[in-house]
Amino acid sequence: MELKNASAIVTGSSSGIGAAVATELAKMGCRVTVNYSRNQKGAEKTAEACRALGAETLVVQADVSNDTDCRKLVDTAVKHFGSLQILINNAGTTKFCRHQELDGLDKQDFMDIYAVNLVGPFQMTRAAEASLRANEVSHIINMGSIAALTGVGSSIAYAASKGALVTMTMSLARVLGPQIRVNAVCPGFVAGEWLKKGLGEKAYDTLKNQYEQAAPLNRTATPETVAQTVAALIGGADLTTGETLIIDGGTHLHTAPMRR
Repeated sequence: MELKNASAIVTGSSSGIGAAVATELAKMGCRVTVNYSRNQKGAEKTAEACRALGAETLVVQADVSNDTDCRKLVDTAVKHFGSLQILINNAGTTKFCRHQELDGLDKQDFMDIYAVNLVGPFQMTRAAEASLRANEVSHIINMGSIAALTGVGSSIAYAASKGALVTMTMSLARVLGPQIRVNAVCPGFVAGEWLKKGLGEKAYDTLKNQYEQAAPLNRTATPETVAQTVAALIGGADLTTGETLIIDGGTHLHTAPMRR
């Protein structure tokens, strides 16, 4: 797929992986819609980085768990850019909870996490379908997690939501072709402030070291390496749809260390 001048929406792009993906797409010549739910300052910073690369950039506030917001986000982007070729469903949330502490999660935790991590991507895809189908080739990337495949993550609810997202990726790929390719990427341990804040610095450093030692490539992912892979998947792999790509330096080839 030709990325130059393509119009892209990146949900949850005020920081972390989303910000890195938005910036990488801008570097590749895309016109970018930066989305945020609460972090307007971060979104504006991402937009500044995109514009510095010469990309036409739009910032839109929307909560992907709200269907009206999803439709507003897509409508605003399409009206501004005139088209939409790429949708990155990156917005996500979690509750950090040790897996052994079953009482640490309740029904509302599951509902809140699923609303953003699973229902949000569905609503965004539904809102964007007509605009994406208007092109000969379009692409949706769902941001999963290695937790979807190992069941090990920030919480059981988070891992379950990402597992469901991978399943939904296959379902959507079947019905949205031939114009729209739908794939998921599943990063492993991603070095950065999000995990450090959620785990605490000591646990973060320990886990990062464990993953680096377990990985055949002796490295963990960063927001930037994830973004580069996303851009490569969109720009190439023209016959790839319904697939899940792991980005973890090969850590999944070993038993994933579990936070206890």
